[in-house]
Formats: sequence, C-alpha cells, structure tokens
Amino acid sequence: MELNYSALSSAGPVRANNEDCIAYWKPESLDEQRFRGAIAILADGVGGHGKGEVASQLAVATVLKVFQESQDLSSSQQLLAEAFTRANTAVYDQGMDHHSPLRMATTLAAVVFRGNQICVGNVGDSRVYIIRKGQIKQVSTDHSYVAMQHKLGLINDEEARHSENRSILTRSIGHDAITRVDFEEETIFPGDHILLCSDGLHAYVSDNEICNVVSCNSPARACQELLTLAEKNGTDDNLSVQIILVEEVEEVLYYKGLPVFSNRTREPRSSNNEIRSGEVLDERFLITEMVSRGGMATIYKALDQTNQQTVAIKIPHMQFESDPGFFSRFEREEEIGEKLHHPYILEFIAVEKKSRPYIVTEYLRGYTLAHLLHSVSPLPVRDALKIASRVCEALDYMHSKGVTHRDLKPQNIMICYDGSIRIMDFGIAKGGSGRRITFSGFTPAMGTPDYMAPEQVKGKRGDVRTDIYSLGAILYEMLTGHVPYEGGDNPFIAMNARLTSDPPAPRKMNPELSEQVEEMILHALEREPERRYASALLFKAELENPEQIKLTGRVERLHSVKIWKPHRPWKKILILSISIPLGILLLFILLMHFSPHRHP
Repeated sequence: MELNYSALSSAGPVRANNEDCIAYWKPESLDEQRFRGAIAILADGVGGHGKGEVASQLAVATVLKVFQESQDLSSSQQLLAEAFTRANTAVYDQGMDHHSPLRMATTLAAVVFRGNQICVGNVGDSRVYIIRKGQIKQVSTDHSYVAMQHKLGLINDEEARHSENRSILTRSIGHDAITRVDFEEETIFPGDHILLCSDGLHAYVSDNEICNVVSCNSPARACQELLTLAEKNGTDDNLSVQIILVEEVEEVLYYKGLPVFSNRTREPRSSNNEIRSGEVLDERFLITEMVSRGGMATIYKALDQTNQQTVAIKIPHMQFESDPGFFSRFEREEEIGEKLHHPYILEFIAVEKKSRPYIVTEYLRGYTLAHLLHSVSPLPVRDALKIASRVCEALDYMHSKGVTHRDLKPQNIMICYDGSIRIMDFGIAKGGSGRRITFSGFTPAMGTPDYMAPEQVKGKRGDVRTDIYSLGAILYEMLTGHVPYEGGDNPFIAMNARLTSDPPAPRKMNPELSEQVEEMILHALEREPERRYASALLFKAELENPEQIKLTGRVERLHSVKIWKPHRPWKKILILSISIPLGILLLFILLMHFSPHRHP
C-alpha cells in the first residue's frame, strides 16, 4: 500500500497551549509494511481534567509503542484493542499518581492501514472520515453528550455545534480504569482519502466543507485550508488534522474472516471449553471478538454466516449450564425475548439447533443509560423526559404482550448510536409460558434494590405498575442525580425505607425542576400500586406534555424517609458479658464487707 501522508496541529487562535497530539508511522521494509501495516494516531487532551497535554501524549506514545513492538499481527483489531487497553491503563495510572480530584483524560483515534483495508479504533469525539469520489463518510462514532442529543433528535446541527455541552464526553481514555473502544473495518481503494481530526476542527467545519477541501487539494494543501477555515468560522479550540491519500493498494486474498487465522496455529480451547475468536459456533456463527464477560455468562460479537449480519451471542459459563435453576431462567429469557418485536426492545434471533445453551440477539452499538449517567448527571429535563417517553412506548408494547420486565434499571436500557433505545435483560421477567422459576437470593429474584417497587420488597410478583415504579425511580435519578432511597452499602436500608416512607421531594434535590415534573415523578413512585399510573401509555402522555399536568399536592403528603438500622444483638451480648461479671464481683465484695464472720 502506497500512502501520501500530511498533517497539521496547532493551539488555535484562542488557547495558549496545544493539548492535541498526533503521530504517523510505517515500517521501512516493504515486507513489514505488508504484514504490520502503517498507523495514524490522534489524541485530544480533555480540558478541565488536569494535564490534558500529558494525557494525549502518553496515549499516543503507548499506542505507537504497542503497534511497533507487537509480535501478534494476526488481526488489526486485536492489535488496536491491546494498544488502547494499555493506553487507557497508562493514562489512568498517571492520573492516580497525581492524586488530583480531576482525572486525566484524552480522546483517542487510530487507523491501521494493512493490505487493502483500514481498521479504525476510537474513544471520544475525535473523528475519522473516508472521502471517496467526492463523497464523505464518518467512520468513527462520537462519544459525547451532544452526539447523543443530536441522535435522539433533541437538538439540530447548529445547536450541536454551539452547545455548552459540546465538551462533555461519555467515553474517554484514562478517566476510568476500564474503557470501551469502538472498532470499524473498511476496504479502501486507490484515490481514497482517510482524514483524522479533533473536535476543534469538525465542530466548526461541516462535513461537506471538509469533503470539498480534501477532494480539490493535495493532502498538505488541504490540511492548511481546513485549519484556516476553522479559524475563520470562529473555533476556540486546538486544531489537528491528518490526511492520508491512498495512492496504491495491493490485492489481498482471504484477508477478512476466518482466513485471518490460517497463518498461525489456532489456540487450543481452554479446559473450561470457552469459545475463542475465530471459531465457528454450530457451523453458523463466526466468533469475531469477546464483548464482555460477566459473572454468569460471556457476550461475544459474531457474524451470522447465513445472512452476513453481525449479532451478539450470550453464552453461559460451563459451570452454570448444568444448574437447573439457571438453565430454566436462561430458557425463560429466550422464550420471552423471541415473542417481543419492537424497535425499542432488544431483538432476539431464533436458532433451531444448538450444541449448547446460548442466546442470539441483534448487535447494538451504543452505551447504557447507566454509563451516560456516570458521565452526565443530572440530565437536562428535556432529554430525560424524551428518554423516559421512549421507554414508556416499549413498556406499553411489552405489557400488551403480557410481559412485565421487573428489573428495569439504567443498566438495562441501551442508548444506541442511531438515536434509538433498547430495553434488555429479561432474566426475571414475568410472561411467556407461565412457568414458575426458582431463584437463589433476593436480588436476582426481586430486582435491583435502587429501582424495586414496594410490592417487590414484600415478595410479590408485581404487574405492569411495578415497571412504572421502576421507570419513576430511573426518571428521579436522571433529573436529580440521586436514586430515590440511598442506603449506602446496605441495600436493606433502602428496601425498608420504601415500605414506610417516601423519597425526598425531587425539587428539593434539583430546584430547577418544575412543580409539574415533580408531580409526575411522585405519581409514578406512589407506594401503593393502585395510586400510580395505571398504564405506561398514561405515563407517556404526561411525559410528552408536562405543562398540562394538574397539581394534586403529592409533594405536601410526602412522609420523610425513616432510616432503618439492622438489629445488632452483639451489642447487647457485649454489654451483658461485661456487666454480669462486674455485678457478681461487686456483690462478692459487699458480702465480704458486711459479713459478721470476717477476720480482722
């Protein structure tokens, strides 16, 4: 592959220092270029998070080092995954060493050029584009709050460009000990331009403007023109751009998919019989990567070779496959999921013949509502109401099919990159064949303590109003930044409180809320089910028209939280163990003192 590279990076017209960092490298020998490839990297240090400049430089240096020294060249994506993981650890550890309350962080985008393809890794809102024959395509995905608002249709292009929330990232390198990376692969052709840039440029230069400038100029000239245009349009941020013109591409055969592994000895399957990348499950699903590993199951990304669609596969750990209780819940989740078909509910894919238990669903790109609240809390009122309204739409459909979720929480609501949402995880849902299932422990059986309805605390199975209560608790958290009942490390405190008292008034937690919104939240959080919204449809109607809500004085009837403290018999035992011997000793002394037979 012959590449023509050019780049520019500057502090911009406003900032005193440049927190962006860029790098490009390709091996000197032609053989190593073919097998290792070339790499372009761009990082934008996050302002307000400590030493952004240090974070961006450290991230870029780490990725470059991993790319140059790695001996495993079987997959560009695996190589980038390792590089991003090490970069995140390096920045996170460096931030911890500084003992600052503000974490060091940076965005990070990298493109590996190998064979006739590129592999793009991205965290944050730095972008990667392909410009081909006068058309531009954004390959990366923005991990920012403004991007989420724009996808949900809450703001338009102009509002997104000038939003005060533009600098809020939902994902970054170094902020947390673990980060998630988005990967994309594209086949490239001679004449393609690959462009990497920071938000200081793409926030002030439109995609069409970028496309026109790159298509009509050499890479070096285009870099200069784009920086000039961003400054003319009023950018107030650092500016960085890299442009790589693909001049020649060698033909590559059997590069993608399973043949990637043909030049190396496949790793032996581990003793616990886990699936590995590159294996084909039931002669249908080509496993491409592990997405996440939980305590009871692992989720994989896979290619359905019958229709070339990307899917997600949930496979329980071997030790749980023989557990009758777990297997029953697993079957129940699949049974309920396969009967639900709604754009806001995770789509399950039926598989007739299986060699082992697993569930196949659509593959989602996005992040959970819990992840969003970890980055932005509380949410703007309009955004929170819009998300809750869409959840209500999904709940109304679900309830019409006789299904109650019973474990609705932010971790089970996905915000997708296409602007839609998905409700997930039907492990303890009620519905389907009606089989009763056995649970061990209160948490999996009853729901998550922070979002449980009072009737669940009492051990009842619940109905549609149970889901409405949980959504009310989620809305409370979205708008106040707190769960309704906070019990610290002891979930029983929060569970007990909702049986005898009400949560703090929402406007006490967030004075910017209107009385109507407060009334709506408290209506959903009524302790008695019959006093809540009777259906998700009624709840949705008020979410979409909060100004029409009639005040009924719910906030005036709130009972303050009564903190319950677990009984601690050891205190009484300790007191008794001390007082009884002392009492006996005192009695003995008194008897000796007043005894008529005591010696002088």
